[in-house]
Amino acid sequence: MKKRGKHRIDRLLEIPKEVYSNESKMTIIGFDEIIIENFKGILEYETYYVKIKTYIGIVSLSGNNFNLENLTNDNIKVTGKIENIEFERLVD
Repeated sequence: MKKRGKHRIDRLLEIPKEVYSNESKMTIIGFDEIIIENFKGILEYETYYVKIKTYIGIVSLSGNNFNLENLTNDNIKVTGKIENIEFERLVD
């Protein structure tokens, strides 16, 4: 019952779900940039391939000339030529 009430308050205050949960938010800007909010860690990094773990799954990027920038402890920006994005869900 308490959980349901909490979600009602969040909706009333219009708080985004990624703020109060561990769900990731991904913002893709063209084919050259992606920002992933609420990430846990970098699993693999090459200039042509990046694998990032989030709280609910894994995001894999392939392309070339990748560069990583930590925006904060929970947010990361990947720049470069993104050719493919794959998602692997680990949590239902």
